[in-house]
Amino acid sequence: MARANIVVLGGSFAGLTAAFDLKRNLRGSADVTVIARDDRFVFIPSLIWVVPGWRTEQQVTFRLQPALAAWSIRFVKARADRIDPERRTVVTDSGEFTYDYLVIATGPQFDWEAVPGLGPHGGYTQSICSLPHALDAAMAWREFLKEPGPVVLGATQLASCFGAEYEMVFNIDRALREAGVRDRAPVTFITSEPYLGHFGIGGMRGGQKMLEIFFKLLNIEPIVSVATEEVTPTEVRLSGGRTVPYKYAIIIPPFKGVEAIRNSPGLGDARGFVPVNDRYQHPAFDRIYAAGVAVAVKPPEPTPVPSGVPKTGYMSEVMAKVAAHNIVADITGGEPKELPFAQIRALCIMDAGQQGVILLSDHIFRPRKYELLIPGPWSHWAKLAFEKYFMWKMFGGHTNLP
Repeated sequence: MARANIVVLGGSFAGLTAAFDLKRNLRGSADVTVIARDDRFVFIPSLIWVVPGWRTEQQVTFRLQPALAAWSIRFVKARADRIDPERRTVVTDSGEFTYDYLVIATGPQFDWEAVPGLGPHGGYTQSICSLPHALDAAMAWREFLKEPGPVVLGATQLASCFGAEYEMVFNIDRALREAGVRDRAPVTFITSEPYLGHFGIGGMRGGQKMLEIFFKLLNIEPIVSVATEEVTPTEVRLSGGRTVPYKYAIIIPPFKGVEAIRNSPGLGDARGFVPVNDRYQHPAFDRIYAAGVAVAVKPPEPTPVPSGVPKTGYMSEVMAKVAAHNIVADITGGEPKELPFAQIRALCIMDAGQQGVILLSDHIFRPRKYELLIPGPWSHWAKLAFEKYFMWKMFGGHTNLP
């Protein structure tokens, strides 16, 4: 049997999980190549701690090349520009790469253009969506503390990364208090969610009440079910005519598919996300699989202000494992595996400064047999421990571990 040529686009949670699982299970019967724009893995959940200076760039990253080379996986630092499914070719700024199987794990592109004045590129707000954004936000934070003022945090319409917005608001509140300036920095939280704790998944039992209590105790004003219409240098203009003044703001934008998908007719949906079946296989191109944020997922229910569905690191890992399993099965004649997105477990540690909440449920979407929210300081320590464990696990390629 000829060696299979497998290309993985992306070097984050989904991409690395797929690459390591494929190599582990196929060994010498497949060549695996990872193509990514960044030559580092970034533990994105810890970017909330980069902003106030509790984490450094070195603590939340590692280089991809040595991690992959240890498993005889080729790494190419390049930008994918287009995919030609008929020729089974990925076109990049470093040349063309053919494949027998392709795993799209590119993550998103940030849609700053959705709201005038939004974002760090030509806009007025900060971001925690990437490491460079978080480092810029940290620099702006240090300047802000010299002359503090109102703070606005949250997410726009069509945003989907809701866990990070809650973590950010609670950690910024903690940082303001530790700096002794909380009394000079009123905090407003804006979100497209219909209520606190909706999370883009229809909420979890007890979540709304718990968050409302947290916000009240910390004197954080929430504004829910709202669209962001424009950001000026001094205020955020919301639907319904309300404006919120700010001196420092971090607002999560909508996500869309990366340019390589949008440049490839027939590959993605209207926003550039990749449709998949329950095997995480493209419905029209059976040699193309996708995992992570790149996957198209329909919200479980309509909301008054459109909200996206979160695709966390854990969900991305699960999707990548299913995709890798099915590629291996196709090559070796094994049994395929199906797992509808809605039936992936919800598993998240949400940090809230020196407190936090562990979220657990058997399914992301309802109906669910169980759904648990476990608050307490152990959540904060659990996330710290998980960060170190996960960085070790991914650098060593131990994606067979929990």
